[in-house]
Amino acid sequence: MPKPKAVYKSYYEDKYFWVRPSSLGKLFAFCTICNKDFKVSYGGADDVYRHSQRVYHKKLCAQMNDDQTDDNKILPHSHGLRSSARKLTSQNQITLEIHKTEPNGDLVSFPNYPSYSSEHSYILPQAKVASLIKSWLEEDCPSFDYAALAVGEKYNRAELLIKSPGIVSGVPFFDAVFQEVGCEVDWLVSEGMKIDAASLPKTIALIRGEARSILIGERVALNCMARCSGISTLAQSFIEKTRSLEWNGRIAGTRKTTPGFRLAEKYALVVAGADTHRYNLSSMVMLKDNHISSSGNVSSAVERVKFAAGFSVKVEVECQSLEEAIEAVESGAEIIMFDNFTSEELHIAAAALKEMFPNVIIEASGGITEDNLASYCGPHVDVISSSKLVQGYSVVDYSLKIVKE
Repeated sequence: MPKPKAVYKSYYEDKYFWVRPSSLGKLFAFCTICNKDFKVSYGGADDVYRHSQRVYHKKLCAQMNDDQTDDNKILPHSHGLRSSARKLTSQNQITLEIHKTEPNGDLVSFPNYPSYSSEHSYILPQAKVASLIKSWLEEDCPSFDYAALAVGEKYNRAELLIKSPGIVSGVPFFDAVFQEVGCEVDWLVSEGMKIDAASLPKTIALIRGEARSILIGERVALNCMARCSGISTLAQSFIEKTRSLEWNGRIAGTRKTTPGFRLAEKYALVVAGADTHRYNLSSMVMLKDNHISSSGNVSSAVERVKFAAGFSVKVEVECQSLEEAIEAVESGAEIIMFDNFTSEELHIAAAALKEMFPNVIIEASGGITEDNLASYCGPHVDVISSSKLVQGYSVVDYSLKIVKE
C-alpha cells in the first residue's frame, strides 16, 4: 500500500458538525465531541466516518442527547451544522475557539495528551500516563527496531483477542500506547466487562495504523492489559465473595506494587470496584511496627506525625494487640490495622475497640487470601486489605493479530 497522502478537507465540516481543523497539522482532524485529534491521513473522509462509529464517540453523543427532544437529537454521524448542534456543543466552546482559524491563519497548539475510551480513566493524570508510556516504549525499543524493515509503512488492521476468562481492564494504558505510536483503537466492549470462558477467544478491540507502529506498541500494550486485567479479575472475585456473605466493608489492595507500574495496578483495583488503599507515603500516614519500635512507643509516634500531617491527612497505626490499638486511638489515630491476627483474635479485638471507639476505622491485614477471606469478614471490620491483589494475581491472556487483507 502506498504511503498515506490524504489531508484535511474543509468540506468535512459541512458534512459533520463536530469536525474542526487540528492544531497538529493537515494530517489530522479534531472532534469537538470527543475533544480529541484523530488521523485523516489514510482514508480522508472514510477516516472521519470511522471516527463517528467509535464506541466512545457514540457514547458521548448519547449523553448529549439525554435532555433533547426527538427533533433535536443528533447521531454520531449527523450531517450539517444545525442550530441545535451548536447548542449541544456549547460545552466544547472553549475547544472550538482554540481550534478555529484566526485571520492570520495561525493555530494555537497544546499538548497532545491521550484521550481514552473508559469512564474510569477520568481519574488518571494524562500527563503522567503519557510520561509512563514514553518510558515503557523506550525501554522496549531503546535504539533500532530492525523488524520494522520487514513491514515498513504498510497500513494494517489488527485485532485484540482475549483468550482466557477475566475482566477487561487497562484500556487507558492500551489506548495511550497506540496513540503514542500514531495508531487508533476502536473498542468493541466496555472496560470492566467480564468475559467468560464460553466466549473465548473473543475480539474486543480493533487497531489501525502503520504495521511497524502497531508492532512496536504491541508488547507494551498487551503487558498492561494482561496485568491490569489479572488484578481486576482477582479483586472482583474477592468482592463477590464478601457480598455473598453480606459483609459491607471494603476490599483494598496494598502498596506492595511493582516499581514503575503502580499507577496501572492501582487503577486496575478501581476498575474492579476495590479500594486502592493509600497510593504512596504522602497520601496517608501509616505507622508500622518499625516506626513504633524506632520511636519508642505508640503515643509518641502518633503525636509527632499528627502535628506534621495536620487535619487533612488521616493517621493509621499497625497494632499487634488491643492495648496498642487503644493507645493509638487515644493519641489521635483514626484507623487501626490489626496485622497478622487470626480471624478469631481479630473479631474479639475489633468488637472491644468498636465498643470503646465506635467511629474508629478497623482494618484487617496480613496473610489474607481468597481461601480464608470469609473468616475475616465481620460486623466490626471495615476494611480487609491483601497484598495478593497486586502481587499474587494470574494474568489474563491476550494476543494481537494483524488482519490479512
